[in-house]
Amino acid sequence: MQIPVIVQTVGMLAMSNVFMTIAWYGHLKNLESKPWWIAAIISWSIALFEYLLQVPANRIGYTQFSLAQLKIMQEAITLTVFVPFAMIYMNQPFKLDYIWAALCLVGAVYFIFRA
Repeated sequence: MQIPVIVQTVGMLAMSNVFMTIAWYGHLKNLESKPWWIAAIISWSIALFEYLLQVPANRIGYTQFSLAQLKIMQEAITLTVFVPFAMIYMNQPFKLDYIWAALCLVGAVYFIFRA
């Protein structure tokens, strides 16, 4: 059974976003006392896994979606991953602005995917 392109693309983009978010922001909590270059090396090491998922996700997705659709899809997934990360892992408070940003992305998804 062949997994649909949309499922492969969204699944791999979501997993790559988890790695990306940890690489970009995790060091702010775990490595704040270390020099920036140590945080950068560790972040780059984590980001490798992001790229190992991101690149094939985009190659698979590009067989069915336009470049703009892939980018907007990526941004919507990024917010979906980032908000729980910020609240749960980084102990940031929930903000109503997260809802407004999500609504803006819903609009972006609508406009980029409409026929």
